[in-house]
Amino acid sequence: MIIMRGGFKMATTSQWSGTEVISRLDRIPVWPYPVSVLWVIGIGYLLAFFDITNVGFGLPVIIKQFHISAAASAIPITASLLGYILGAYLNSTLADLRGRKVGIISATILFTVGSVATAVSFDWTWLVIWRFITGMGIGAEIAAISAYMSEMSPAPIRGRFTGWANVFAFSGFAVVPFVALALVPHFSWGWRGLFVVGALGGLTLFWSTHIAESPRWLLAHHREEEAQAVVRAAEQLAEKKLGHALPQPKILADETHVQQFPTSALFKPPYIGRLFLLLAIWIFIYLSDYAWLGLAPTFLVDKGYSLSNSIVFLLVTGIGYPVGALLAAWLGDQFERKYSIVTGVLVWVVGLIAVGTVPSPAVIYIAGFFLSAALTFFFPLLYALTAESFSTHARASGVALTDGVGHVGGALAPILALAAYGAFGASGFMMAFFYMAVTGLIGAILLPFGIAATRKSLEMVHQDSSQTASG
Repeated sequence: MIIMRGGFKMATTSQWSGTEVISRLDRIPVWPYPVSVLWVIGIGYLLAFFDITNVGFGLPVIIKQFHISAAASAIPITASLLGYILGAYLNSTLADLRGRKVGIISATILFTVGSVATAVSFDWTWLVIWRFITGMGIGAEIAAISAYMSEMSPAPIRGRFTGWANVFAFSGFAVVPFVALALVPHFSWGWRGLFVVGALGGLTLFWSTHIAESPRWLLAHHREEEAQAVVRAAEQLAEKKLGHALPQPKILADETHVQQFPTSALFKPPYIGRLFLLLAIWIFIYLSDYAWLGLAPTFLVDKGYSLSNSIVFLLVTGIGYPVGALLAAWLGDQFERKYSIVTGVLVWVVGLIAVGTVPSPAVIYIAGFFLSAALTFFFPLLYALTAESFSTHARASGVALTDGVGHVGGALAPILALAAYGAFGASGFMMAFFYMAVTGLIGAILLPFGIAATRKSLEMVHQDSSQTASG
């Protein structure tokens, strides 16, 4: 029997139960899909993350061309964060109801249209509006890809390949300063070119329609034959890579699929506790990291360094971004995920304290490298842990209501960091960095209360939590 769905050709023979479909997927020890899937997801992710920070490099020129006060320059960043929260939730609801592929495609369209429209904006108001749309797409993309990678990856390698997707993502962070330096200072239209580069993620739309749908999502929506065909194709490719047959599957727990609006499922046991715990963790993490990402150059300039020196510090220390993401891919499944995240956050905290107390060039270079590496080490693992914490029926919505809404912390971060900076006079620099360290530390303290899901089938995690809640 041949099924054609969304350009993906699938062949099926004997019928498997839903439990067997997932058990067969979760025993595969290698990435069982074409490498092109990683490239499509990765490049889209890279350019979405490129769009997160590119506006900061264009703003110094934008506010001059549009005759905007420095006080108003933060409005596009705030608009993007608000768009992130709304877009993550709306698109994740779509992804939970209509499919992970639909969620990824619609998110890519949003941030591509937003970036192109920002690039051609000739009015401050419209620029802010289109940055809001871009933010919607970025938030939507992160939630949709987190759910997709969590569900597509076999249990033994889920952390590793979530990490690989984020190698692309955080490379987007590292690339922005180089593209900005090549365009913005040398051309009056340079800031517009910077946004056009971010829109190149739209090119992935030509291939994203051909990637497989999540078999877990298909099972949750009673499309068993299609889910079986996706896993059968995955088995065949895995056996070709391995050069031998896969072992017989151990039949694992099945997931009970409830038919209700995704968000409503999140406000019932056992998920309501996870929802608020992860929301608190994300808020405190964003209170810390958005202060560093957004205000580090400002604080360093006020400490006596020139703006060019501050940018060079961030360019050099940005080498840590891909290093941390590669470490996450390598170690993501070696240890219990939540404790690996705690380790990464603690390195982050120590780095902030070091810069705050001894802001010499040598310390800034060394601690800044570890800050960049720590950030991109624990973020992919925290994305994975967040997606693992919710059932298939509401997984994308769960990511949106924790990571997405958690960006409230990102919006408050510069306000609170600047308040700490201004309140302590000569010690303001140190206290601003201590504020970043303390908020990050609170996130680390909360993390051990999360679930243990490393190398476990998502269905087993769901069953264990359901039994605990009913008990």
